[in-house]
Amino acid sequence: MSHVMACIDGSQSTPAVCDYAAWACQRLAAPLTLLHVLDEVRYPVAADLSGTIGLGSRENLLEELADLDQRRHKLALEQGHLMLEAARQRAQVDGVDAAQLRQRHGDLVECLHELEKDIRLLVIGRQGRTSDTVSQLVGSHLENVIRTLHRPILVSCGAFKTPLSYMLAYDNSPTADKCIEMIAASPLLKGLPCHLLMVGADTATARAQLQAAGQRLQGSASEVHLAIRAGDVEQTLHAYQIEQGIDLLAMGAYGHSRIRQFLVGSTTSHLLRTSTSALLILR
Repeated sequence: MSHVMACIDGSQSTPAVCDYAAWACQRLAAPLTLLHVLDEVRYPVAADLSGTIGLGSRENLLEELADLDQRRHKLALEQGHLMLEAARQRAQVDGVDAAQLRQRHGDLVECLHELEKDIRLLVIGRQGRTSDTVSQLVGSHLENVIRTLHRPILVSCGAFKTPLSYMLAYDNSPTADKCIEMIAASPLLKGLPCHLLMVGADTATARAQLQAAGQRLQGSASEVHLAIRAGDVEQTLHAYQIEQGIDLLAMGAYGHSRIRQFLVGSTTSHLLRTSTSALLILR
């Protein structure tokens, strides 16, 4: 059975990741896997130090450095185990009785790609542990995760808030239509009010396209609100979300419109940095 998989790294985003993952597990009736990936750059399995010591240096210095690396790696593994266990206990408080714990060593994106067949929904934090290289594990690698993984991704962008409504950025593209199909077929957002927002000119054609999309969600959403707004995509999405008090923003990772340029381009990082709510990225 495909799992809800939550990436745990011990950062400030970890509690919210656990809470969103537990919420998703109960909505999807799916098991939970908590994953910790030990960065291979920061904690290599084995370091080759033979080329770093000049001639005449003490041979035991190589052994001491190698032993230090082994001890650092062992401590990092133990820390990871403690983080995973704490995450499991939090998930239990949130209502998930059992969670599978997995720890991998390597690159985050590569590990997730290898585990993709086991993933139904990935839950990941917007930021990593600190502003140094550790943050790259979840922060700067997030766009690569979105590009690589062909699974829905729920990105935590702050403290957990139970989603009571959601917004889908709709542009009448094949990708947007696929998002409609995915949402309608999934229990994840079933029964929640939906806001379909189209960014662009308010024309008769646009209204007809939006109404047709809304009808496809009638059996899933408790209410469907339709809106067309002109303006910059990013600013319009954020403004409407704040205006309506929407808890979750859903959008396709790829498309063929202004939203595609907005999401896939360099402004992806800006969206993640400025969002005030969780993001559901659909593939």
